[in-house]
Amino acid sequence: MATNGNQQVTDAQEHEDQTKSASKQGTRVFKKSSPNGKITCYLGKRDFVDHITHIDPIDGVVLIDPDYLKDRKVYAHVLAAFRYGREDLDVLGLTFRKDLYLASMQVYPADAAQQRPPTRLQERLIKKLGANAYPFYFQLPSYAPASVTLQPAPGDTGKPCGVDYELKTYVGETMEEKPHKRNSVRLAIRKVMYAPEHPGPQPSDDVTKDFMMSPGPLHLEASLDKGMYYHGESIAVNVQVTNNSNKTVKKIKITVRQLAEICLFYNASYKCNVEVKDTEDGFPLAPCSTMSKVYYVTPLLANNTDKRGLALDGKLKHEDTNLASSTIMNESLQKENLGIIVKYTVKVRLIVAYGSDVSVELPFTLTHPKPPESPPPSRPVSVALHAVNPDSNQHAAAVDTNLIELDATFEEGQVYADQNDDIIFEDFARLRLQGTECDDADA
Repeated sequence: MATNGNQQVTDAQEHEDQTKSASKQGTRVFKKSSPNGKITCYLGKRDFVDHITHIDPIDGVVLIDPDYLKDRKVYAHVLAAFRYGREDLDVLGLTFRKDLYLASMQVYPADAAQQRPPTRLQERLIKKLGANAYPFYFQLPSYAPASVTLQPAPGDTGKPCGVDYELKTYVGETMEEKPHKRNSVRLAIRKVMYAPEHPGPQPSDDVTKDFMMSPGPLHLEASLDKGMYYHGESIAVNVQVTNNSNKTVKKIKITVRQLAEICLFYNASYKCNVEVKDTEDGFPLAPCSTMSKVYYVTPLLANNTDKRGLALDGKLKHEDTNLASSTIMNESLQKENLGIIVKYTVKVRLIVAYGSDVSVELPFTLTHPKPPESPPPSRPVSVALHAVNPDSNQHAAAVDTNLIELDATFEEGQVYADQNDDIIFEDFARLRLQGTECDDADA
């Protein structure tokens, strides 16, 4: 009995230790080194959010080997490009791509004209990596396009078509010098959009159809329960049919359609059905009768992996990506700068026996939910100590919370702070869509 009691206590202690360890995790930072290992790029995240009012900055650091550089410099640039042809078709110096945005800066030695105060992440990384870590910072403009990938066919190889972002750090004499693969780092990043704070109105539409030699019309009214949906969420389609004609409605077909507008040298639109519900539930609807019903459809990438040209969010493997989010545009933006504009509609169609069909289309927004706002930075421990004990002289031992994440608990006049700057480095690697190969630019 005593042994069982001790075992239970040990199990409880292990469970408590695991819970504490899981609740206290470090900051994840992505890193990638050049093939020769002389420069390493560190980045806090791979997805940068467009908040409509502003875009998350691209900030990180580059760890260099000064002995290797000698008199050379280290540069960084961010490029957004629209690839509209297969990579293996690039011949004679011609590439099937259009650059939409390009920004460059000199990382080492630091250019006084481009210097700015380091971000909190950069301060933490420089503190941990040492004096040979140098920061870089890019602020994307409001017209920067969102990352969109056109789904390749199963046998396609090379880079898929679409809008992609690349962050490159390299060693060179000048900024215009062509980088060598051995001393450069290429990182695939993406720009994503989240749900706007004020969604649009509830979509609804109706149509009335008259038939020859019919005593009355056929009236179709359809509406969605809201105007904005998150990926994976079911769409409720409310349908009301009033059949005062002499025709019989055989069935109803509800289709979720993705419309991708390609804004290049000329505009072209492509439609793709991402969810189809063809049902006879509640039908046939005889003359002089009515029907009211709610149908549910859920557009998912998992049901459309074989459709070539389907617009997806970014260039990720299937487990990490989804259908492309709706493009949210400002009226002042030019379409040519966006590359690909994605829209969604729900089409409700009545199949009429011995007569022309009746249909309406309802536009809606498909997007990601906005993540919770980050909590404001904690007060420095020195300030907290002073608040708890104004007469204390222990300020010299305090650690600046702007450089580390700490959990502070104020109980009985004591402050508990994590003195370790917990940063978890993860190799920067990104896989392609299934059926394609991976190269350095995709990691």
